[in-house]
Amino acid sequence: MGYLLKGCAAVVCSANVVLRDQDVLVTGRAIAAIGPGLSQWPLPAGTEVIDAAGWFVYPGLVNTHHHFFQTFVRNRAELDWTKLSVIEWLDRIYPIFARLTEEAFYHATVVALAELIKHGCTTAFDHQYNFPRHAGTRIVDRQFEAAEMFGIRLHAGRGGNTLPKSEGSTIPEEMRETTDEFIADCERLIDAYHDAGPFSMGQVAVAPCQPVNCYKDTFVESVRLARDKGVLLHTHAGEGESPFMQARTGMRTVDYLESIGFCGPDVWYAHCWELSQGELGQMAATGTGVAHCPEPVYLVGAEVTDIPAMQALGLRIGLGVDGTASNDNGNLMHCVHSAYMLQCLTASTRSHPVPEPARFLHYATQGGADVLGRKDIGHLAPGMAADLFAIDTRRLDYVGTRHDPASLIAKVGVGMPVDMTMINGRIVWRDGHFPGLDERDLFRKAEAALHRVMS
Repeated sequence: MGYLLKGCAAVVCSANVVLRDQDVLVTGRAIAAIGPGLSQWPLPAGTEVIDAAGWFVYPGLVNTHHHFFQTFVRNRAELDWTKLSVIEWLDRIYPIFARLTEEAFYHATVVALAELIKHGCTTAFDHQYNFPRHAGTRIVDRQFEAAEMFGIRLHAGRGGNTLPKSEGSTIPEEMRETTDEFIADCERLIDAYHDAGPFSMGQVAVAPCQPVNCYKDTFVESVRLARDKGVLLHTHAGEGESPFMQARTGMRTVDYLESIGFCGPDVWYAHCWELSQGELGQMAATGTGVAHCPEPVYLVGAEVTDIPAMQALGLRIGLGVDGTASNDNGNLMHCVHSAYMLQCLTASTRSHPVPEPARFLHYATQGGADVLGRKDIGHLAPGMAADLFAIDTRRLDYVGTRHDPASLIAKVGVGMPVDMTMINGRIVWRDGHFPGLDERDLFRKAEAALHRVMS
């Protein structure tokens, strides 16, 4: 089975390469060719020709930080970040998280993945750090089940929290694990689901939640396991916790993590908005990446992450939705626009200029692929995975914008679902539907699961 996208108005191969009036041929899982007049070629048997006139075709978006389970805890007035510090917010929201069941985690994942796919995301990293004892340890397994149903690439970060509240964490006892329990389940999941091969649909990262809520040995053992298994490491850093880490350990978070070896080209941190220029320089020197989550910045009300400085230092940068309890939507496309606009807002306070709008598309595609260690996704070219999305720009919304497809998403924003999302050569969203799935049925089941735990 294959597809020929015929007569695309623009193919945005990458943030720097835009081709006009081209065809895209997909054979199996990969892009076979991009060029004019491919419909004149002898096409493989079973190739479906799709009229793509007016379409802008982009590489699939790559989400480098999310918390799927939080889709059940959003748009709630009692959890308004504008009235709380990060630590106060965690103290209030963690007892709610602790009520979730295995069923709730599964349906929350369904909701999160559906929203991502509708808006052009083809690879998603989820940081699942919430393991209430009553919910069991098969939560990540259920996430892989949901991802397989939709056909989306899932990078699962097995998170965990080990420090008790009596020693300064914000974690309810119901959510706390021992280091041994955490590491054992990480190893189980790696052995069961991690596929490092080309076009892999599932990978696992070792991702202790955050240093402020874990014993040191949790991070030490995470490094040992990940390096032994050849998988990536991830955690939260620079999210308002550094003063607490300084008081507890005598070191701010970046120094603390570097002292453990939790840094390097196989590591990325989420957020990093409170880090100094020196700390960003340390990360650049070790090759540690960043998952920039722009939209929680609105709610936290703290400083805007210094993306121009990160760019100038050569840090690997990807974009993330973050949890929808701190974002309230799970739309990575929206984050591309937000990331650019936030940097424009603070441009006069920066030492470096705001990157060009197309650079923010790069962060959400090739940048994210690099952060996740993927060489087979992130841009469109023959031999790359057929991960892409298409926007039919023959709408009034796009009049006056079509001259610059690479900047469109960051500068103008796209306020509706895309017209098609393809992952690994399979169309998973088209003309407002998930082929082969009943969205109304998925909605009813998710709503029922939500009410059972949140009422």
